[in-house]
Amino acid sequence: MHIPLQPLVLVYLAFVAKQLLADFFLQSGWMVFGKKAEAGWLAPLLVHAAIHALGTFLIALAIAPALWWLGLVDLVVHAAIDRAKAVWSRGLDVSNGAFWWAFGSDQAAHQLTHFVFVLALVPKV
Repeated sequence: MHIPLQPLVLVYLAFVAKQLLADFFLQSGWMVFGKKAEAGWLAPLLVHAAIHALGTFLIALAIAPALWWLGLVDLVVHAAIDRAKAVWSRGLDVSNGAFWWAFGSDQAAHQLTHFVFVLALVPKV
């Protein structure tokens, strides 16, 4: 399979920007703390994952409208990754090495998910 470098880089950078915006700039305290709560975590988790899903949907729509459903995949995958991290890191703070293992694993899983989306989208460019 031959994938041209320029579209690969541009689409990947779109997902990097989406991740930065949705995970850091658009995520409220209600989402951050709510999704790791023992109870009442579903609503903040779904709102946060929906922001990611919207970003993926818009990227897919701009590149390959037939792949709009990648937004739905992102909703489910992002929510699962974030919930796993929330459970893993509950009760940990930044001084604990396990917190950083959970945080880093979470971010790596999101980036790998995005790379799969890039591989699906780039051949359509």
